[in-house]
Amino acid sequence: MSTSILNYSIENDIATLAMDDGKANALGHAMIGEINAALDRAQNEAKAVLIAGRDKRFCAGFDLEVMASGPDNVRKLVGAGAELLMRLYEYRLPVVMACTGHALAAGGLLLLAADARIGAAGAFKIGLPEVAIGMTLPIFGIELARDRLARNRFSEAVTQARIYGPDEAVAVGYLDETAAPEALIETASARAATLAALAQPAFANTKRKERAATIAHIRETLEADSGSFDGAKKG
Repeated sequence: MSTSILNYSIENDIATLAMDDGKANALGHAMIGEINAALDRAQNEAKAVLIAGRDKRFCAGFDLEVMASGPDNVRKLVGAGAELLMRLYEYRLPVVMACTGHALAAGGLLLLAADARIGAAGAFKIGLPEVAIGMTLPIFGIELARDRLARNRFSEAVTQARIYGPDEAVAVGYLDETAAPEALIETASARAATLAALAQPAFANTKRKERAATIAHIRETLEADSGSFDGAKKG
């Protein structure tokens, strides 16, 4: 399966979803829809999922055109993005991210929603810049970060909007390891193969139990918190 913005392929029981919109791989409704469709297919065909970006660009966050088009449109897009992130976070198959370059805002959250994250070494930016650009981070983003980032780096990463290079992103918790760009997909595929070999449904059941408290809190607060999705500065 191949579209103009996402390519789906499967080999050795690993479904690879390669995002490439020709630009920065922004998460708009089209990209979110393509990823969801690919996840629908993968759950019936694969034992693990690998999500990658384009060369030097993993994901730059939500589509800026939509984010500048009014509060209602922003809430719809961010709400759809939140549902995608939660789907990845709860997904019964192992999910591995091959972070091919810059991963900012929703791109950083994609990393936090995965089971394993391998990043390309290089002069890339990874993190959550929302506060620095006057946006209040939604609860779902804060809680994904709380679950996955190092406790002693959580505040600087979330509230202080610090951005990291790949090596420091490993120490903070956005990534598990880095690899040379030319070896990234091979390294991430090997990690996916290792996770694919874990017994099911033991993996899926344990994953849901491990994350149950975070999932419940996000689900309970998602609708009420949607007022913070409009990008306005909040007190």
